[in-house]
Amino acid sequence: MSTPEDSLWLNKTVVVVAAQISPGPDEAENLRIIERCVAEAARRRASLVVFPEYASYFSGRLGADFVAHAQPLDGPFVCQLAEIAAVHGIHVVAGFGEVDDQDDQRLWNTVVAVSPKGEIEGIYRKVHLFDTFGHHESRYVRPGPLDDPQTFEVEGIVVGLQAGYDLRFPEITRRIVDAGAELVAVPSQWVGGSLKELHWRTLAQARAIENTVYVLAAGQSVPDGIGRSLIVDPMGVVLSATGAEDALVHTEISLQRIAQVRATNPALLGRRFAVTIADESQQH
Repeated sequence: MSTPEDSLWLNKTVVVVAAQISPGPDEAENLRIIERCVAEAARRRASLVVFPEYASYFSGRLGADFVAHAQPLDGPFVCQLAEIAAVHGIHVVAGFGEVDDQDDQRLWNTVVAVSPKGEIEGIYRKVHLFDTFGHHESRYVRPGPLDDPQTFEVEGIVVGLQAGYDLRFPEITRRIVDAGAELVAVPSQWVGGSLKELHWRTLAQARAIENTVYVLAAGQSVPDGIGRSLIVDPMGVVLSATGAEDALVHTEISLQRIAQVRATNPALLGRRFAVTIADESQQH
């Protein structure tokens, strides 16, 4: 039986932010931009701010220079990201190029989450690589392992991690939701092209609708990304969105909204299929 305390907890709202930036090849400047965005997100009383993929270093089309600028998890980018999070008392998620000790020709496209205490609380290495629309991410990036989803809590809301191109693979989001996620953070570097903006928005809304979860998709702004960052509620309603330029997108989310949507649309309870991991040894 629910109690008044339960009702108050469900009614609690949490402010979340998608920080749409255009990282460049100056790694120190990228961190300065991130710090300014985090400070502004904290001023807006946000509990979580999400940055795009490759927020540590970006120079246009993916190449060997990305591998040269890759860093370990205990390198300067993540350490300073953690320091920024601790100074402002906020959860921060960002993508960066991580060194792969087993392959000096490729890196990991990694998403890291750091806590308000300055501790790493989630790591996701992108498993679906952008080998389509004329791009070949796998030339320089190694696909991440098919580990169990890592989740962390932001003011009682469970957050899971994936990356931009993953939006085209609904089973990865479903697997994250099976692990308990109520909000899925999607750092992205969504490349422009014919119908790409339509795909971005449609896929983000579809992942929210079919899983009855919030989706927070943070893209790189122009000139290298399409921008269009958005935050979608569990019914597929776009709560906040922006255009192509640098921007902070923020909104309030709540467990109550998730409970309301799942009471109306208990689709997750009606599932008759499960997500399983493919045997990679049988793939060609």
